[in-house]
Amino acid sequence: MTIRSKPITLFAVGTVLGITLTLGHSVVGARDNSGDVLPLEQLRTFSDVFARIKRNYVEDVSDEDLLEHAIRGMLSGLDPHSSYLNTEQFQELRIGTSGEFGGLGIEVGMEDGFVKVVSPIDDTPAARAGMQPGDLIIRLDDKPVKGMALNDAVKMMRGKPGSDIILTVVREGEDKPLKITITRAVIQVTSVKNRILEDGYGYVRVSHFQTKTPTDMIKAIESMQTESELKGLVLDLRNNPGGVLSAAVGISDAFLNDGLIVYTDGREEDSRLRYSASRGDVIEGAPLVILVNGGSASASEIVAGAMQDHGRGVVMGSKTFGKGSVQTIQNLPNGGAVKLTTARYYTPSGRSIQAQGIDPDIVTGNLRVAKREESGIEPITESSLSGHLSNPEDGEALKTAEQKPADDSLAEDDYQLNEALNLLKGLFILSRKG
Repeated sequence: MTIRSKPITLFAVGTVLGITLTLGHSVVGARDNSGDVLPLEQLRTFSDVFARIKRNYVEDVSDEDLLEHAIRGMLSGLDPHSSYLNTEQFQELRIGTSGEFGGLGIEVGMEDGFVKVVSPIDDTPAARAGMQPGDLIIRLDDKPVKGMALNDAVKMMRGKPGSDIILTVVREGEDKPLKITITRAVIQVTSVKNRILEDGYGYVRVSHFQTKTPTDMIKAIESMQTESELKGLVLDLRNNPGGVLSAAVGISDAFLNDGLIVYTDGREEDSRLRYSASRGDVIEGAPLVILVNGGSASASEIVAGAMQDHGRGVVMGSKTFGKGSVQTIQNLPNGGAVKLTTARYYTPSGRSIQAQGIDPDIVTGNLRVAKREESGIEPITESSLSGHLSNPEDGEALKTAEQKPADDSLAEDDYQLNEALNLLKGLFILSRKG
């Protein structure tokens, strides 16, 4: 099938307003070309504060630095996801969405002035060091994070590959902060991984939504289909912090034959968009289980919500992160950009995920299974009883099948995935009987 890529078309060139502030006049406001009233009184206050800093601050500060700080503050005060990106940061964002960048390998946001881990990225230094969704980073090496801008914190966490950084982390359930040493590396994110769990039951892990993710996922599924016909598929979106909206649409489209996938709604006409599925289901209607948890955010929630609303798959795991807003990147003449929250997204049934998240159809805790020691005593069954009736079928074959030991390794390694596999088996059995 063909995945239709539908990138967000909300990029706009910012309007530069020429404002002359004349102190001493009693003008309350003036209108720009669009008819909006300019708050001249507040702008005079800004000009007054600017002049006082230039004149009285203990150290000399350049105009460029002051204005950049003002822009950053203006955007960060709106919501946790709006921000100003200078030229260097804008370039890093482009690299990050393409799949290769430097750093630790964690998706982060801000909460109460601290850096909060949304999700560690698979097979990165942060994941290997044991970082977890929900961790609050309170120190970077010896520097407190409180009061630091998110962009500055991210810049500190990035550095020369091979160099170490110590993160002081507050984690729920721990009595005292943890100190975690992580070695920086060049992060090359492979967003799709796959394997066969058991004969006919496939597994696809999507760790990030990048431009090529839908195509890579379809190739992964097709490679498994060459081995055997798929009886069912687990789509693992746990700890997936999101990414490109068009990729979430493409992933959803891969499993749907028609219908609405997601729509966005904002103040501007350009932010009101609808994305629908095209014909073709890559697994041809086979049972689908979607695994999610508290680290599943944004684009992951779009996919889970679409599958849930269409009844195409069973969502299993724990409640998702709850990021239901859309950010668009608007280029600036200086080579930087503004990342601005411009819309909310909604599932096909009209649910907003913002600050609510997706509730799984089946809730499973993040548990660990420990193998119990065998007693060595065989259980008593009908065949153990003296003088029991024989089975008219091949009794020896039945006995062999009964004594085949179960493989508990998946349950021990990943309880939630094991439960998803068991559910898939049940759905497949029901589909055959239907």
